[in-house]
Amino acid sequence: MESVETPTSQRTAEIAHNLSEINAAVKGSQTTSARLVAVSKYKPASDILAAYTAGQRHFGENYVQELCEKAVLLPSDINWHFIGRLQSNKCKALAAIPNLWAVETIDSAAKARKLNDAWTSADNQGLLGVFVQVNTSNEENKGGVERCDVEGVVKEIIASCAGLCLKGLMTIGSIEGSNKRPNPDFLALVALRDELKQSTGVDLELSMGMSDDFVHALELGASNVRVGSKIFGSRLSNST
Repeated sequence: MESVETPTSQRTAEIAHNLSEINAAVKGSQTTSARLVAVSKYKPASDILAAYTAGQRHFGENYVQELCEKAVLLPSDINWHFIGRLQSNKCKALAAIPNLWAVETIDSAAKARKLNDAWTSADNQGLLGVFVQVNTSNEENKGGVERCDVEGVVKEIIASCAGLCLKGLMTIGSIEGSNKRPNPDFLALVALRDELKQSTGVDLELSMGMSDDFVHALELGASNVRVGSKIFGSRLSNST
């Protein structure tokens, strides 16, 4: 098996410092049990290993192939989150990652069933966490379930996907909304969570907030934040 290049002491110290600052903000938020997901898209496995050495365990990846390649190289107790757009034909590949912790981008009941079938067929231990992605900004080019359809998807996962554990709701939100305080997309997700609690009795987490707005997301009750550039620096493309 290919080995991971050892990160330099300077890079290890840089990432550890950045993580310490982000974790201080997360732990100091009103959501005391909030989870930090370090988004490592396009970053080398050595960067992830540096963050792992500093104590980070939850990592997020956007592309299935990249996630699969990194998962076999890195420690098996990493909790991987898939945070890219989910394609039905990639469910089997994702299910082959035994330490996949969550898929945060479920955008239909059909894909939830497909992922459930793949996960149970792979004979993995435990349930796979999932978040329903909500198109809170109603943008045509934005992934996610329309708000009016979320309850149906949630109920389908609970009723028909025995291999999945419904963790919560996720939104990316609009660029326009990210410049507003309070962020209307975050408020919409909070309201939807509260409505679903009334109609289904299920307590759902909120996955919202990224590098530029995670502190605000925590102020509004986020329990899962996805931070990349504030930990690893500016993201390189995979062609760089």
